[in-house]
Amino acid sequence: MRAVRLHDHGDADVLQVDEIDRPEPAADELLVEVAAAGVNPVDTYFRDGSYEPVSLPFTPGVDVSGVVAATGDEVTAFGPGDRVYGTGIGSATSQGSYAEYATIPTDRVVSLPQGADLLEAGAAGVAAVTAWRALIDHADLEPAEYCLVHGGSGGVGHAAVQIAAAVSSRVITTAAPEYHDDLRRLGAETVLDYGRDDLEEAVLEASAGGVDVVLDHRLDDYLQFDANVAATGARVVGIGENSPDPGFTDDGAARSKDVTYTFMSMFNTPDLRVPLRGVAHLMDVGALSIDVAHSYDLEEAGEAQRAVMEDSFLGKLLVEP
Repeated sequence: MRAVRLHDHGDADVLQVDEIDRPEPAADELLVEVAAAGVNPVDTYFRDGSYEPVSLPFTPGVDVSGVVAATGDEVTAFGPGDRVYGTGIGSATSQGSYAEYATIPTDRVVSLPQGADLLEAGAAGVAAVTAWRALIDHADLEPAEYCLVHGGSGGVGHAAVQIAAAVSSRVITTAAPEYHDDLRRLGAETVLDYGRDDLEEAVLEASAGGVDVVLDHRLDDYLQFDANVAATGARVVGIGENSPDPGFTDDGAARSKDVTYTFMSMFNTPDLRVPLRGVAHLMDVGALSIDVAHSYDLEEAGEAQRAVMEDSFLGKLLVEP
């Protein structure tokens, strides 16, 4: 079979397509014929060596969707021909999904309902599970609450807008102007240009005085902002930053309103199958779709990884074997 592999850590040029033996599933694994593999920034961190070391040669790709080709001896819940999707592979403990076939432990994969698109599901894992964990598990978002999603056009952001809308919260999001109509289509009630000088005032006006939940992907830019626009008892969930040293200029804005901050990583999810099933249900009933901005073949995996770090687009990128 064909698989994208790196034999040394480095930039995107180290990725190459090799012809290798098709893997055999372990006792608790599925062998999946890959339909699509989402492209995520985390894939580049394993490639360049900035995350925990991986065994070389290594195939990247955390997200996957496809059809079961074979099962391990202990697997009873899946069989050949089943449509599945999952996340959490392509790391220090396993090879990834930029390949024609991939093995997946059964605790990282679920069945995909017929109403869910197989290719979209390949890009759903990291983005939608992170959004689900942040808003549903950590923030306990409720109907009619105001929810601010920073960066609504991104992978996590555009999934979060839809998940928040699915629970009938009042969604406020920020994005570049060219994505505003798309985000309204996905369920945002208010879409604001993240570059406007009066953004804080605009959020406060849109939320009638303060937001109840914030999903923040750039804590180094918005930690203080989140406190300033929070309602009393607000919950802020941080999923990332550009600089590892975010800080307040005035923490009194948070303390005076009893704001709760939670910093999370999808990779700490106790059971990935729980949010995966929730996301699959939303895709099945049409409440969540993954906008695929561009799809690449295996030979273009390096370009896909460059684009995910450098280009502006709505939604997600895919590798299709």
